[in-house]
Amino acid sequence: MLSIINKLEQISELSGRLIAWLTLFIVLITFMVVVLRYMFDIGSIALQESISYMHALVFMLGAAYTLKHDSHVRVDIFYRKMSIIKKAWVDLLGTLLLLFPVCLFIMFSSWEYVLTSWSQLEESGEAGGLAFVYVIKTTLLVMPLLLMFQGAALALKSLLLIKNMES
Repeated sequence: MLSIINKLEQISELSGRLIAWLTLFIVLITFMVVVLRYMFDIGSIALQESISYMHALVFMLGAAYTLKHDSHVRVDIFYRKMSIIKKAWVDLLGTLLLLFPVCLFIMFSSWEYVLTSWSQLEESGEAGGLAFVYVIKTTLLVMPLLLMFQGAALALKSLLLIKNMES
């Protein structure tokens, strides 16, 4: 079971580390947009849209990495004071009863939306905007999938912890 957990967590780690580089590109392109606009009076819709696309990718595809490193927003009024085994139960039940259903809801409710975008090879509605809007919309399916992989690793780790603590 540990090898499965490690493989699932490697997916989150790799995707998070790769996607993190987009934050550098967001800063650089934002700087370029400002310089082009205010120094040279040149505007670029495509550059401005690329910032929004990258921002969306960072948040959507970085969610599993954030969950892996327990860096997500958590209102832990009770959680922080719990014993290790109680935390494992909360993590297990939270994953099974909250994370998985929400991820499945996102995937199923987004499926037609994404397929329609792909069937039309949707592009930006702005003149001079970016093509490939359908690719960015695909993250509505990739994000919950990545979260479910990391959630499975979290659930399995919680199960192992519960099993080891109770025996």
